[in-house]
Amino acid sequence: METGNGGTGGEHRWRPGDHILWRYRANGARHFHICRPVTVVRDTPDLLAVWLAPGTECVRPVLADGTPPHLEPLATRYTKPRTTDRCRWLGNGLLKLARPGEPWSVWLFWDRDWRFRNWYVNLEEPRSRWSGGVDSEDHFLDIVVYADRSWEWRDEDEFAQAEMAGLLDAGQVARVRAAGQEALRLITAWGLPFSENWPSWRPDPRWRRPRLPADWRRPAPSAPAPARPGRLPDHPRAS
Repeated sequence: METGNGGTGGEHRWRPGDHILWRYRANGARHFHICRPVTVVRDTPDLLAVWLAPGTECVRPVLADGTPPHLEPLATRYTKPRTTDRCRWLGNGLLKLARPGEPWSVWLFWDRDWRFRNWYVNLEEPRSRWSGGVDSEDHFLDIVVYADRSWEWRDEDEFAQAEMAGLLDAGQVARVRAAGQEALRLITAWGLPFSENWPSWRPDPRWRRPRLPADWRRPAPSAPAPARPGRLPDHPRAS
């Protein structure tokens, strides 16, 4: 994969057009079960923005028999054995925005005609950076935000079921809910990144689609923990 300067710590910066990996660990484990090759849009001390292009080969979790998790009844969705599968990203692509230390990332969706559809606040562990990308852990609960600034919770049932299945303990559940409330305060105030004109952004047509490397699951080199602003809830690694 291409990186900004080949560093292994958290201080290096990638250039627009660089290819990196955006990965998620399986909950309660150390191995990765989601990997998305993305193109860097912007990388500053305040924001990492990346583009997931249509048709990009990604890695997703599936049940051992190949069933997508969302097709499995909720009661057994998080208890049956899992593996990973390669797939292509469908739709019109996805823009991800992440600010250092925040326990969520903000995703933007468009229809195929580039009509803006919605923001999606994905509650997750603050990302750790390494030379090849960023790593996190998904926390199930999400918030959908529409162009008129209305919002709604998403996947509350999965969040509750994950707790029942032991993938989140009581302390983690409390921290995720606190993070969700902090995100809602940001949405209500229409702070960054919502206040910027990201819905009008478009990818550079010269960018080529990133490739999924054979060693996509390789361990990341040791790196400093992400900075965590004092106003945000602590969000330890669940592993």
